[in-house]
Amino acid sequence: MKMGFGRMMMMILMVIWVMKETEGRFVVEKSSISVLSPINLRSKHDAAIGNFGVPDYGGSMVGTVVYPQKPASSFGCSQFEGDKPFKSKTSRPTILLLDRGECYFALKAWNAQQAGAAALIVVDTRDEPLITMDSPEASTTADAFIEKLTIPSALIQKPFGQSIKDALQKGDQEVLLKLDWSESVPHPDERVEYELWTNSNDECGARCDEQMNFIKNFKGHAQILEKGGYTMFTPHYITWYCPKPFVFSDQCKSQCINHGRYCAPDPEQDFGEGYSGKDVVLENLRQLCVHRVANETNRSWVWWDYVTDFHIRCSMKKQRYSIECAEDVIKSLGLPSEKIQKCMGDPEADVDNEVLKLEQDSQVGRGTRGDVTILPTLVVNDVQYRGKLERTAVLRAICSGFKETTDPPICLSGDLETNECLERNGGCWVDSQNGISACKDTFRGRVCECPLVNGVQYQGDGYTFCKAVGPGRCTVNNGGCWSDTRDGKKFSACSVNNVTGCSCPQGFRGDGHTCTDIDECQERLACQCDGCTCKDTYGGYECKCNGDKLYIANQDTCIERKASKYAWFISVLILGVVASAGLAGYIFYRYRLRAYMDTEIMAIMSQYMPLDNQHQSQVVTHENEPLHQTSIA
Repeated sequence: MKMGFGRMMMMILMVIWVMKETEGRFVVEKSSISVLSPINLRSKHDAAIGNFGVPDYGGSMVGTVVYPQKPASSFGCSQFEGDKPFKSKTSRPTILLLDRGECYFALKAWNAQQAGAAALIVVDTRDEPLITMDSPEASTTADAFIEKLTIPSALIQKPFGQSIKDALQKGDQEVLLKLDWSESVPHPDERVEYELWTNSNDECGARCDEQMNFIKNFKGHAQILEKGGYTMFTPHYITWYCPKPFVFSDQCKSQCINHGRYCAPDPEQDFGEGYSGKDVVLENLRQLCVHRVANETNRSWVWWDYVTDFHIRCSMKKQRYSIECAEDVIKSLGLPSEKIQKCMGDPEADVDNEVLKLEQDSQVGRGTRGDVTILPTLVVNDVQYRGKLERTAVLRAICSGFKETTDPPICLSGDLETNECLERNGGCWVDSQNGISACKDTFRGRVCECPLVNGVQYQGDGYTFCKAVGPGRCTVNNGGCWSDTRDGKKFSACSVNNVTGCSCPQGFRGDGHTCTDIDECQERLACQCDGCTCKDTYGGYECKCNGDKLYIANQDTCIERKASKYAWFISVLILGVVASAGLAGYIFYRYRLRAYMDTEIMAIMSQYMPLDNQHQSQVVTHENEPLHQTSIA
């Protein structure tokens, strides 16, 4: 009787929450399936990704559709005959089409995967809005294969599925579909925001094991991304509430805090033994506060350490799920226990809890995100992730949320994506001589964008050309300009004073990309003076004068070397005379200035000399009158 009433109470809590907030909404991928062939069926359709398997987030798949010929096999509820009968015999993968009904969605996917299919599409048998295909809550049969599912799955509406079946029945041409996950996750900027709806309860079977295994396995990736500032992670916990007529019942008291406002189902579904729902709510609240307090000191990633350590040290299965154990974990991580306790508030008070009230409000779907009704649920850039909760699969989904060219290094590893720049340079511009390429690998593909090399920016369309611009461009491939070196001298058409363009240096003629030496002698551009002999050199010329004359280039003339020496002597003599005159003037100036200063000082001192007796008596007689120089004189 207790077991039956406990289950009834949990159902009441779940139904009441849904009725209170809003009608549940499911996640639908808009225009995610395209018909490529036959031509008369070309169109785009919505689909709902299954909550199992591994969708190729950030990528796409083009495959040939196959529908089982035997009516009994159209549901895919039992293994297909033969050794991988649906394995593709061409370069295109096989997309298996099955009907809804008769068994779990996940079982259909497993049988399809075993038969060699690369993806599964399930056709709804009723005209209704799309729903999310979920894996079984608790099934010993499903537990054996659910973790092994790797192919993606999607549910489509009945009319669309029927059009595919009709085309396949004609048999005159194949049906090609494109499953597109490239836009399933928004990718607006260089930071991905994601949240995980989880639970501290570890006694809920395969689902609890799945989420705890994910947290332990994904912790390393999560902390690397968060410490690097690439992501912002927020944990969430689903809570229910108790209807007012039942607030003071023993069942609500054991499952709820704050007078029935925040509840969790009993872990063992039996109020008479084990842990209570109230224990779960309090630990959920504590884990939320751990994240809040750690975030205040810019250590938000410590949440992953706490949850992992708590699961290992304080497991329900080992009867260690307690406040004391939680406090030990908090202490070991160096977290301030008093701040966490203050964040949690008073669970017995008849008031709203700020932290849990926010969690209840957040459960309601907003924007492109549906209501959170399934645990665990991952939300990436405000869109619910659908697929297997597994480390690599989730990392792919998060990586698909970065804006192109802002992907962190962890997203560009070989086991996550293919580097498209390795084949034909991705079709982008490349300077193979200097190893400079416009191809940039990203998680979603490649982009052709002129690079920045050693501080030098290249500009162009990235596909057919890129050229260096700005300061320093001459250091990279000589700025794309002509250059040559002879006899230890380097000549270049790239000038650091010009941010763009090429111009042949002095002594050369051309467009800057090709420069030829000018023969100044033959073209009579220099060394044309009487008695001059001109010899052309690479990039210049040599001019010699007859006899002992000296050549002056800027005047293009020759002068006598002796005259030059005499001129130097006269110049030195004149400088000597000027210097001597300057020194004599300085000595005379200094003597006159000293004599003048001595005279002025004596005059000032005479004013303060002692007065004679007659003057002193006059001063004393008139001591109460203003003292003027005229009365003293």
